[in-house]
Amino acid sequence: MLKSRLRRIDRVLLGAILSLLAIGVIMTYSSSAVKGYLYYDDPYHFFKAELLWVTLGLTVMAFALAVDWKLLYNWAKPILYVALFLLILVKVPGIGRNVNGAVRWIGLGPLSIQPSEVIKLAMILIVARLLSAHPHQIGRFKNGIMPVLLLLGLVCLLIMLQPDLGTTLVIAAATFFMLIAAGARAGHIAALGSAGLLMVVAAIAAAPYRMRRIFAFIDPWADPSGKGYQTIQSLLALGPGGLFGLGLGQSRQKFLYLPENHTDFIFAMIGEELGFIGATIVVGLFFIVVWRGFRTAMYAPNPFLALMAVGLTSLIGIQAMINMGVVSGILPVTGITLPFLSYGGTSLVFTMLGAGLLLNISSICKES
Repeated sequence: MLKSRLRRIDRVLLGAILSLLAIGVIMTYSSSAVKGYLYYDDPYHFFKAELLWVTLGLTVMAFALAVDWKLLYNWAKPILYVALFLLILVKVPGIGRNVNGAVRWIGLGPLSIQPSEVIKLAMILIVARLLSAHPHQIGRFKNGIMPVLLLLGLVCLLIMLQPDLGTTLVIAAATFFMLIAAGARAGHIAALGSAGLLMVVAAIAAAPYRMRRIFAFIDPWADPSGKGYQTIQSLLALGPGGLFGLGLGQSRQKFLYLPENHTDFIFAMIGEELGFIGATIVVGLFFIVVWRGFRTAMYAPNPFLALMAVGLTSLIGIQAMINMGVVSGILPVTGITLPFLSYGGTSLVFTMLGAGLLLNISSICKES
């Protein structure tokens, strides 16, 4: 089955994904070598771990490429139940891990799993099933989009309890695009967009630390050693990179100036070492992924697969856009990784699982 799918796969999409992954592996080593040497007496510490995550990610991507889409349709509900259980379990004392004030991980010995990454894919599957099961109902609010909205509200509530506004926004936006693709009425979409914007504003206003991030986003130099520090250091990485960059391995900010430089802010390292040209190549590769992903949706043989492709593509594109917006100072700081490029873990593995499903759909398009 895998060999058959590989012959029909969208090779442009596969090439863009593997290129991003390769850049991520190289930049993970370059940006983390100093930290690995200082904290673990091994400059290859994070690089070796990244290779393990990439290997696992490629394995699950191959599995996702070979799986029968009918199994995904039938298992959408059980997968959702497991993901919801994990979201609840993360809040149980002694099970959830507190990192920087947020409880988003479940400890499994030396490893950890982030339930919000599981729920991303679970939501894509179940929303695609709900919207494709009764397409004639999509124009009706009560029977068409209300079930999706109730489920989305529950999921967003559980994620916000961690708290994690960034992931909430990504899931909500991907669901929004799936509703548009399914044919929801323009009036309903406009009302939902307005309500969502109001809820985001309310969530920011309800948490003092989020308000401080907004003020730091407006004027990071007002608190250069506090909330504005991350943004300032990120800009100090991007700026000196110029057109061609300082050169691979020549970053200055990786000497513990820029926190999270191999995870959430790896795009700043790309801009510093590879310059505007390197950053543009990365943006271009994401553009190719989004383009080929939506193209796959257009040629999908049935509504379920088409909506899945829209959701999976939206997850990757929206998350990349938010991350790069944060790094370049266009958006307020939020803890969200750059797909395929940020240092591995649950995020990388589930991103590659989603990529495998998208490639699976592309192979079915050619097959049909």
